[in-house]
Amino acid sequence: MKQKLSEKEASQIVTGEVTLTAVLAICAIAIVAVVVYKMFMSKEGSSTAPGGWKFSWK
Repeated sequence: MKQKLSEKEASQIVTGEVTLTAVLAICAIAIVAVVVYKMFMSKEGSSTAPGGWKFSWK
């Protein structure tokens, strides 16, 4: 059953919380950014990604 909130109840609702999903997404983006940076800044190396993708550079 739905019930309308009073103005006092509505003003007590707090929004804008950071969710776990947002924190994990930011962490994943940060990790990928560091890996890509290390790859571009190294003189030579190789990397293997899932699915058989292989990269090497000199």
